[in-house]
Amino acid sequence: MKDISRRDFIRSAAGASLGLAAAGTLSGFNYAGPRMKLGLVTYQWGRDWDLPTLIANCEKSGLWGVELRTQHAHKVEINLSAAERAEVKKRFADSPVTCIGYGSNFEYHSPDPAEVRRNIEQTKLYLQLCKDIGATGIKVKPNDLPASVPKEKTIAQIARSFNEVGRFARDLGQLVRVEVHGHLTQELPNMKAIFDQVTERNVKICWNSNPEDLLPPGLEENFNSVKKWFGDTVHVRELNTEEYPYQQLFNLFTKMKYNGWILLEARTEPQDRVQAMKEQLAVFKEMIKKAG
Repeated sequence: MKDISRRDFIRSAAGASLGLAAAGTLSGFNYAGPRMKLGLVTYQWGRDWDLPTLIANCEKSGLWGVELRTQHAHKVEINLSAAERAEVKKRFADSPVTCIGYGSNFEYHSPDPAEVRRNIEQTKLYLQLCKDIGATGIKVKPNDLPASVPKEKTIAQIARSFNEVGRFARDLGQLVRVEVHGHLTQELPNMKAIFDQVTERNVKICWNSNPEDLLPPGLEENFNSVKKWFGDTVHVRELNTEEYPYQQLFNLFTKMKYNGWILLEARTEPQDRVQAMKEQLAVFKEMIKKAG
């Protein structure tokens, strides 16, 4: 038994439990319908946890996936040596928690070609980091459509940048996850205009649950306009808020049989973040149940 890794043991136990799956859920997995899973973005709730603490707290809460945000206390950055990268990979391999990817701030809208090139080259370095630590992709974003440049020119520039980093990522077996983010770029018609020019199939949209999703013609039509480019990650804020129609969103994901991670990018400051994560998981399960 001592020669069996912790993850192998967990997988064996999970396999033995599948016969019970029709009766309910297993830690965020909904086996009765689409297999959406709840994970964590270390935006606020995980920002000051070192890597062992982060993994342990995800285990305690039942959130089995994590997107590591840049410049946070877990310090998973490109300055890690080969041995340190292998150690990060091993920590996740010995845990039920999946390292989904890396949440960067790289953006490609600047009117300055040198700045765009810097972001592209940094993206490539972090894609190699993602591969080395056993993750499956990097989160990037467009962040603006500068007023000083024709809109169509910036849209084409952003799409070309996505295609370049997408080709690099493809050779590493990685995804480029484009967060719907930024001034004007988080409006779905503009995101669609960008992706109409994206040719690399491993460049995907990460839905970000923005207020702009609700602009005319409304959530469902905006959702449907870009859903063919969805990848395996979605960002949400606290699910028990009335600011965003999360139940309607989950209904739409269920309808399309979405099979990916719903990642909690929480913004509040609860006293007990692990307990808050457990509470969000309970809300998530109930919403998935209603959607199904």
